[in-house]
Amino acid sequence: MNSKAIKSVLRKKVDEWLASIKDESVRKLAGDNTIVSGGCIVNLLLDERVKDYDIYFRNKETAQAVAGYYVGEYKTANPGVQVEVKNETLNGEERVIVYIKSKGVAEDKSAEVEATTGEDAFGNEPPEEEKKPEAKKPKYRPVFLSSNAVTLSDKVQLIVRFYGEADAIHENYDFAHCTNYWTSWDSELVLRPVALEAILTKELRYIGSKYPVCSIIRTRKFLKRGWKINAGQYVKMIFQCSQLNLKNIEVLREQLIGVDSAYFECLIAALEEKTAADQAFVITSGYLAELIDRIF
Repeated sequence: MNSKAIKSVLRKKVDEWLASIKDESVRKLAGDNTIVSGGCIVNLLLDERVKDYDIYFRNKETAQAVAGYYVGEYKTANPGVQVEVKNETLNGEERVIVYIKSKGVAEDKSAEVEATTGEDAFGNEPPEEEKKPEAKKPKYRPVFLSSNAVTLSDKVQLIVRFYGEADAIHENYDFAHCTNYWTSWDSELVLRPVALEAILTKELRYIGSKYPVCSIIRTRKFLKRGWKINAGQYVKMIFQCSQLNLKNIEVLREQLIGVDSAYFECLIAALEEKTAADQAFVITSGYLAELIDRIF
């Protein structure tokens, strides 16, 4: 698909999503501050089925307003769910967090798609098979919440944890091929030469990420799809991992935020429980290996 056609597809998709937002102030903020990036543009360039559309926001005000709106919609549809929008500061960076008490994720079991947090910068991937839409279900309704994002029906994921201009958002990315983007306020599509070359050759080129642990895990799905990666790219990721204190549970949790797996939720919960019971406890490779073998 050429760039003109891609811009048309993205404009239509975003406009359709915006039209579903009942709150006019939230709709206006989102319309003026939306960035689409990630795997969907790769899919469109290759004439592949789009797995989902990853939407980001260029300022905190919009991310917070959109998160608050959909958390409200979700709670209305799922009474009793304890979820709220919080702000946190980590390593000097402000974040918008969807906080789900006790579970870490919240899922609408009636959704026509088994919702995940989508195929985005953090390595999440939607299911390969989708069910037919059920009658009378509203489009673009929230079906899955995690601390990172709000997943809507109809292949839209709203990433609220990270926001900013495109270059700032891409600091959280790992592979070059995902760094093309489209902006709602001017309907411009930016195709980066390094990204296009990586797509053409189906080569994973690691550009550095704040989440190298997630990046290493993320390579598995690309290899299954026929992409390739050289050993040097792994060395880049491993070196960045070596600079992390993974014995710190909060650091480990942060590194795994993009791997939305119940297994990892269980892993972090088990480590927290052990730490609470024994203040002198220190994570060792042997203990972690034993725990992972029990959980996975």
